[in-house]
Amino acid sequence: MPRCHTFCFVAAVVCFAAAPTRGEGLFDSRLARIVSMSEPDVEQTSAESRAVEFATAVGNSGQAALCSCGIGGGFGDRLLGFISPSDRAFSDFVSPITNPLFFEDPRTLSEIRPIFAQHWIPNSNPAFSGGDAQYFAVQARVALTERLSFIANKDGYIWMNSDNPAVIPDDEGWADIAAGLKYNVIRNPSLPLIASVGGTFEVPCGSGGVFQGSGDGEFHLFGTAGAGLTDRSHWLSATGFRLPTNTSQRSQMWYWSNHVDYEVIDTWYGLVELNWFHWMQSGDRLPLSFEGGDLFNLGSTGVAGNDIVTLGLGGKKRFGEMNEIGLAYEIPLTERKDVLQSRLYLDLIIRY
Repeated sequence: MPRCHTFCFVAAVVCFAAAPTRGEGLFDSRLARIVSMSEPDVEQTSAESRAVEFATAVGNSGQAALCSCGIGGGFGDRLLGFISPSDRAFSDFVSPITNPLFFEDPRTLSEIRPIFAQHWIPNSNPAFSGGDAQYFAVQARVALTERLSFIANKDGYIWMNSDNPAVIPDDEGWADIAAGLKYNVIRNPSLPLIASVGGTFEVPCGSGGVFQGSGDGEFHLFGTAGAGLTDRSHWLSATGFRLPTNTSQRSQMWYWSNHVDYEVIDTWYGLVELNWFHWMQSGDRLPLSFEGGDLFNLGSTGVAGNDIVTLGLGGKKRFGEMNEIGLAYEIPLTERKDVLQSRLYLDLIIRY
C-alpha cells in the first residue's frame, strides 16, 4: 500500500468541522415562546403573570449559567444527540503531542485528531540495525457529559523498514485498537486547574508483522492534570501504567510525561515535553534486551528496570476557538535508546 494513500483519511475531519457548534437557535426559539406567553391579555390574572415572569427568569438564568461554565449542557447542544461540546473554560490550553498514545489531555473534549509520526530506529539496535517506521492514525474523543468522555487513542496503520531484513523483514499492517473512558475529577477555571483519571483497553487485533496483536491485550490506567503557570503559559502532566493481561506475552511499563507551553504571540505556542518510560516487568515472548516504546510491546525477556527519558521540542497553532495544528521533534536523552533514534510528529485537532 503506498504510504501517501493513507492521508485521504484526513478528509474525514472536514465532516466533523462542518458540524454545528452550538444549540442557541433551539434554545432561543423556545425562550421566545415562553416570553410571548408572558404578555398578559385582559383575562389573565396577576398570579398567572407572575408565574410566567418567573418561568422566563428561570430560563434566562439557566442560559447564563450554561454560558458562564463554558459547556452547553442542554440536549440542543449535542451533536447527533449524544456528543456534548468540548469544555471551553480552558480554551487557551493546547494538547501535548509526544507520547501520543498515552499522554492524555485532562480536559473533557469532543474531537477528531489525525496524527502522523516518522520514526527512526538506531543503527546500534541489535535486531533492526537501523531503519525507520511510519505511523498514521485518527484518534477520537467524545464528551458524553460535562465530566465523562469516551477516548479512542490507538488505531491506524504502521509501515516498518528494517536495515536487517534477514532478521526483521520489512512489513506493514494495522495497529491494535485501544479505547476507554476518562473522568474529570477536579475542574477550577479560575485558577486554572483541571485533573482527570481514566483507563483504556488495547485489543490485540493488529498485524503481527509490525509487532501488533500479541497476547490477550493490555489495560492502561492513568491520571492527568493541567494548570496555568502565567497568563500565557501552561503545564500538563500525566502518569500511568501499561498492564498486560498476559504478562508472558507483553512487558509492564510505567511512564510520566510533562508538557510546558508558552504563547509566544496570539494563538502561536512553543512547547517543551519530557517523557520518562520505566519497564517494571519483562515479558517472556522474545529474547531481547530492548522494548518497543509507546507503539510496540514486544514482551522482551530482559527489560525489567530499564529506563528511557525523551525530550520533545515543537510548536502549535490554535485556530478557530479550540482547533490546533502541531509539529514536534523527539529524541532520547538517555544513553539507552531501544528502538528510538528520533521521531517527528505532525497532528491536527478539530473540536466540537
